[in-house]
Amino acid sequence: MQNYSNFLSEVLITEDQLSARIKELGAEISRDYAGKELLVICILRGGVMFMTDLVRQISVPLAFEFMAVSSYGAGARRSSGEVRITLDLNTSIAGRHVLIVEDIIDSGRTLASVIDLLKTRDPASLYVCTLLDKVSRREVEVPVRYRGFAIEDKFVFGYGLDMDEFYRNLPFIGVVDLSKYEPPC
Repeated sequence: MQNYSNFLSEVLITEDQLSARIKELGAEISRDYAGKELLVICILRGGVMFMTDLVRQISVPLAFEFMAVSSYGAGARRSSGEVRITLDLNTSIAGRHVLIVEDIIDSGRTLASVIDLLKTRDPASLYVCTLLDKVSRREVEVPVRYRGFAIEDKFVFGYGLDMDEFYRNLPFIGVVDLSKYEPPC
């Protein structure tokens, strides 16, 4: 397996920057949901690290659930456009205040499909919190209420985001130099 330092072109967001921004988001969400119970839905797998750090910064009572959604084929760098729910929720969201937590929003197509599906399940409210937002890539508008960082159209990895399923464990978000990246066999 290739060492990430061989294809890392820059550290886009440091561990300290991530921590500080997540703390701010947690405080904002806590204020907005004061007096309410919150259901946080993490979009797997990329959103796990962000969600776990985020919920520790939220002071209102909350529960969390997980969904897995696929729109990328193996080794793909761009969404195929076909959205599949590979893991659905185990609990009802009817009448609940729901916050979808996503690692990154690119075209918006995948998240728009998830939002459309969840709206049919009658939540009391439904909002989105994303760590990273590639606004310039947006093809479908999605209602992002909480945004960690708006980023340029760069291929990023680390802190939950993968390169062929690896490097999610890095404590920062880096930019890939694709000319130096060697995919695993």
